[in-house]
Amino acid sequence: MTHPDTHLFLLMTAGPSPAAWLLPVASAIAEGGAWLCAALMGWAAWRQPRDRGYLLAALAMAGVASFLAHALADRIGLPRPFVLGLAPAHIAHGPSPAMPSTHATVMCFIALAFAARPTLRRWAPAAALLALATGWARVYVGVHFPSDIAAGLVLALAIQGLFMVLQGLATRRLAPAFARIQQGAGATQERLP
Repeated sequence: MTHPDTHLFLLMTAGPSPAAWLLPVASAIAEGGAWLCAALMGWAAWRQPRDRGYLLAALAMAGVASFLAHALADRIGLPRPFVLGLAPAHIAHGPSPAMPSTHATVMCFIALAFAARPTLRRWAPAAALLALATGWARVYVGVHFPSDIAAGLVLALAIQGLFMVLQGLATRRLAPAFARIQQGAGATQERLP
C-alpha cells in the first residue's frame, strides 16, 4: 500500500545515513517527548492546585485519545515507513499501523487542553512545542509519515471538542447534583446531637 506523502517523508527522514549528531537528539525526543509532556502536566498540577480536577479529567481524556488513535490506525491500516522499506527505523518499534500517530494525538490534545483553560494557558506553548518536536522526531527516525502526525492533530482537535462538550455537561448537570448532595449531608449533620 502506498502512503499519501512518501515524497515528503523522504525529504524529512534520517534515511540510511543519518547525521551523527542529530540522530541521538531525534531518537531521544521521539522516545521521551511523551514523558516530558506528562511531566509538564504534573508540574502544572503542582503549580495550579485548583486545576487538578481539570488536569485529571484531561489525563483521562488523553487515555481515551490514545485508545481512539490506536483503533483508527488499526482500521485505516496504513503501514509505517520502515515496514515499506523506505527508511530504517532508528528506534525500536513494532510494525503496527501508523495513521493517526498516537503520540501526536495525545500530545496535541494535551496542548489544546492547556490552551482551553485560562489558568493553564501559559503551559500550552511548551506542550505544543513538545508535540511538534516529537512529531518531527518520529518522522526523522523513520516510524511515521508526516501525514500520520497531521492526522493525529486533526483527531486531537476533535477530541478536544468532545472534551469541552463533556466538561460543559458536567458543569451544568453534575455540579448542581453534587451541591444538592452536599447540602443534604450538611443538613443531616446539623440535626445530629
